[in-house]
Amino acid sequence: MNNAVHSDALVFFGATGDLAYKKIFPALQAMIKRGHLEVPVIGVAKAGWNLDQLRARAKDSLEKHGGLDAAAFEKLSGLLHYVDGDYGDRATFDALRKELGGAQHPAHYLAIPPPLFGPVVEHLAKSGSAEGARVIVEKPFGSDLESARALNRILHATFPESNIFRIDHYLGKRPVRNMFMFRFANAFMESFWNRTYIESVQITMAEDFGVQGRGAFYDETGTIRDVIQNHLFQVLCNLAMEPPVRTDSEALRDEKVKVLKAMPPLDQNNVVRGQFKGYLNEKGVKPDSQTETFAALRLEINSWRWQGVPFYIRAGKNLPVTCTEILGRFRKPPAVLPASALKHNHIRFRVSPDVAIAMGMTVMAPGDDMTGVTAEMLASRHPSAAEMDAYERVLGDAMEGDATLFARQDYVEEAWRIVDPVLKNAPPVNPYEPQTWGPNEVHQVTPSGGWHNPTVAPPAKPGAAQAA
Repeated sequence: MNNAVHSDALVFFGATGDLAYKKIFPALQAMIKRGHLEVPVIGVAKAGWNLDQLRARAKDSLEKHGGLDAAAFEKLSGLLHYVDGDYGDRATFDALRKELGGAQHPAHYLAIPPPLFGPVVEHLAKSGSAEGARVIVEKPFGSDLESARALNRILHATFPESNIFRIDHYLGKRPVRNMFMFRFANAFMESFWNRTYIESVQITMAEDFGVQGRGAFYDETGTIRDVIQNHLFQVLCNLAMEPPVRTDSEALRDEKVKVLKAMPPLDQNNVVRGQFKGYLNEKGVKPDSQTETFAALRLEINSWRWQGVPFYIRAGKNLPVTCTEILGRFRKPPAVLPASALKHNHIRFRVSPDVAIAMGMTVMAPGDDMTGVTAEMLASRHPSAAEMDAYERVLGDAMEGDATLFARQDYVEEAWRIVDPVLKNAPPVNPYEPQTWGPNEVHQVTPSGGWHNPTVAPPAKPGAAQAA
């Protein structure tokens, strides 16, 4: 299939599920409002529903999660179709083929559990619905390297790699994409963003809440699988990659894969896992669970640019704030001034809840000529309601055939290769108090100068810099 061809139908399996309810229907309405969705949308599920019930579900979804737009919803209702049936039943896919009508290049979005991918892909092929089609796969892309390879074999039996779109919605977030823009559109970044000037880089993804009723899912997943191996590795690649030689999606994805290829597998000594106190009381969690709700990792990138610069990743639930932030810490200058004057400079990127880029520099402390304090030059803004939601962006890109924001097979397998040793032979989990920055043992994996703990400030006052 030519990737310049726009999909002429969107089929989404799991149309009655939680993801569709919270994310997909709002994304579809937003696409309609921008004029980006003009093709049939066919929901597939086994719920015993009819089309009117799916439309009612979509309306309820928009009222609670997207803000109902009467005109856009009327158009969405007109585009909606529904096929009810078992994913293992050939008759379901014969009915889908009938609903597709004359569509020659549908996009099949699998918003379903991974064990169902195999039967669905097989039946799509047998019914003729896979020919000329794209498949959009929701994460997780396996649970380790072996299962990721098995999943790729299932997909490749029917679809070429160029027609497989593995969604990591985090890449659709504007602030994450903005890191790429900031790095390669500003000449000054190249002068210092390397091993000569940067001492360490740390990435923190903190959430101030627990598992929110998803105990059974989370207990089979854990922090490393849930957000580090996918979301935060993507952030790391945006930070560490070299400039692509062309502007097409493959050139960009080549550079991301090179970052992962330069990373040795994780060593147990470079990982600390934690579990917040009270997690074992969550519904669906095993009484003796050893699943981590916090992890801190030390990683290396053996490339020309980054060799010798440690990259630290920290993520967890029930931490003091909800915030995702990156801090690059500069090496200290030579000791021309007294030690009290020399502080680490830094560059700071905030991804959420607001967007910020800050430079931390040393200035004289008030009242003392030879003592230094850190001051920041800050550019920040709060996201606009008019900005594209991540799911709107990635669904639209997949239907257009733009693979830039999607994980390629080699990327997925390299990411699992890095974390696999720790998943197979995990260090113990250490308890930590809710609303703290993880277990005491985190000192074993801590950057020189300590972790930077993000704080969530109130919105910037009018007149503050708004350039980020």
